[in-house]
Amino acid sequence: MKHIPFYKMSGSGNDFIIIDNRNGIVDEASLQDIIVGACRRKMSVGADGFILVEDSANADFKWRFFNADGSVAEMCGNGARCVARYAYFNDITGPEMTFETEAGIISAKVMNERVKIQMTPPVDFRPDFKIELADTTLSAGSINTGVPHVVTMTDMIDTVDVVNIGREIRFHEDFKPAGTNVNFAGPENNNCISVRTYERGVEEETLACGTGCVAVALVYADKFDLTSPINIMTRSGGYLTIYFNRFQGKFTDVFLEGDARIIYEGKLWSDAWRDELEQ
Repeated sequence: MKHIPFYKMSGSGNDFIIIDNRNGIVDEASLQDIIVGACRRKMSVGADGFILVEDSANADFKWRFFNADGSVAEMCGNGARCVARYAYFNDITGPEMTFETEAGIISAKVMNERVKIQMTPPVDFRPDFKIELADTTLSAGSINTGVPHVVTMTDMIDTVDVVNIGREIRFHEDFKPAGTNVNFAGPENNNCISVRTYERGVEEETLACGTGCVAVALVYADKFDLTSPINIMTRSGGYLTIYFNRFQGKFTDVFLEGDARIIYEGKLWSDAWRDELEQ
């Protein structure tokens, strides 16, 4: 029976399965089954995302990042922090590193259990527009912080219907064919913003979304003339800090800092991704 060593890690409640695949330990033909199977809650390890660490000619390493449904995501801020600490902890790199993603080269610095990463330059910023939904019209902004995000503001952060409204926006005609992640943001104490996120590819609310928190910080900074840094409280109760420069409506030097927790390490057995076991 095939065993695949892995780490389970969490960034502010966003959890990931991480595997060192530099020697091709994961069977490419079975990859989709392994991802979907291993990310199942209760039936397997369970995770929001699945990360393969591989060799790169352009950086210290590269990752392939997959959502729980097996789809590819260009970038994930919480996953990026986790993979950076994983690489340092396993002597793949030193505490400062670069790694290759579908969104571009990411730089990271590991500071004990916290990691600070430099995000790729945000693009496609739309500060203010309307979204026509079945029962209402919402004001929103959007920005691509490695992956596309819509940000809408609410005074009812604890009661907003994240899943149903988020899903309607995620699959909305305006964002086809790729779809979008959806963030609901509201005021919080201690000079920070509270965020709840519906994640594309997970197709549910997650406890945190790094690129979503960056999107919220930048949309808020533009709308309310906020200065760097901005603290974001995720649904897990963890805080993320976003740093940036802003000049004439454009954002540069965007950084995301937060925790990257090593939860456990183990070995995946093939039972972890098989649909049915022999009777």
